[in-house]
Amino acid sequence: MQTESSILEAAKQSNSTTQRFVSIVVPCLNEEMVIGEFVDWCFEGLKAANVAGEVLIIDSSTDKSPEIAEAHGARVLRVPKRGLGHAYLDALPHIRGNYVIMGDADLTYDFRKIADFVAKLDEGYEFVMGTRLKGYIEPGAMPPLHRYFGTPLTTIILNTIYHSKYSDIHCGMRAMTLNALKRIDLQSTSWEYASEMVLKSSLLRLKTTEIPINFYKDREGRQSHHKRSGWFSPWLAGWINLKVMFLFAPDFFLFWPSIVMLVLGLVVVLGVSQGQVTIGQLSFNLHWMLFGMTLSTLGYSALHLALLARAYHNFRPKATARITRFWTYNRGMLGGGLVMFIGFLLDLTLMFEWIGNGLRLTQISYIGVLGLLLLILGFQTITHTLILQMILHYQRRS
Repeated sequence: MQTESSILEAAKQSNSTTQRFVSIVVPCLNEEMVIGEFVDWCFEGLKAANVAGEVLIIDSSTDKSPEIAEAHGARVLRVPKRGLGHAYLDALPHIRGNYVIMGDADLTYDFRKIADFVAKLDEGYEFVMGTRLKGYIEPGAMPPLHRYFGTPLTTIILNTIYHSKYSDIHCGMRAMTLNALKRIDLQSTSWEYASEMVLKSSLLRLKTTEIPINFYKDREGRQSHHKRSGWFSPWLAGWINLKVMFLFAPDFFLFWPSIVMLVLGLVVVLGVSQGQVTIGQLSFNLHWMLFGMTLSTLGYSALHLALLARAYHNFRPKATARITRFWTYNRGMLGGGLVMFIGFLLDLTLMFEWIGNGLRLTQISYIGVLGLLLLILGFQTITHTLILQMILHYQRRS
């Protein structure tokens, strides 16, 4: 069993020689049945990996879990129950190691075998994911619905959005450098923290890899937290994991669809702006122009929102810098104002015609519709420019 003083001494020795000190950081909620053996596994794993380290338990239990963990040599941080993600946020200031290994304290992940994680970090990888699907899954450890549907489906979705190549994004056992954990800047407080870490590893372009691991079923008499929370818990976890995937990459759903809608809409509007156009048996009239106006407005809004999302998250500073160099305050305000002024002039003739005909329009005005579109696009340019400048101002302050 390691004492507090021996952990600190190992840290000093490790930092002065190998520059490696591993913090095994694991949340715990009412695991008195298995927590003692889990801590023993962790120290066994550190010894097998030939690396100094500590076991830091972030505990929100109402049973004897913290006392048992401390008795087996772990350092226990007692925190209120605020979710898995929040447990890691609570732990961050207390982590002593430059390598961090995470997982669950329920003996489903084999912390006796952390050597492969340490070896990958030694090779220069910044984020190392475990994968159950490419490793060994003990019969009964993973429900078929999770193994063959939920996990593969959400993994495909995340890989598609973030251009990553993971095989099991919900595997709880993972390792990273302390610097990578700080750069990830975890925001999620519940189950979705796991997906946020994975997707940010791609957005931040961390050097990543994955290794097969063993995944065991719950010990006899122990009930998983999902089962404790009821049948709906896994579905809720899946839903909030999807939510965090979407929140950090709205530009994936907006950028290219916005380009298509904007270009197609402008082609239709400009093509019909001088009047009805007939191509063969197909006539493009005012109704088509209104359709083009709708596409243009939606496309232009979506394009701005995609660019604003990229600037707000700022995962890739070079891309953000390109956006802000082109889309400056002066260009946005003056350009938007000019487009609105042109639209106003086009609609001014329509207004004179309306007044001159006794507040009635005697013919369809295609130019008037074009003018309305320019008024909308110009106004959007001004308002979105102001929002972008607010985002940049906030980032400079923080």
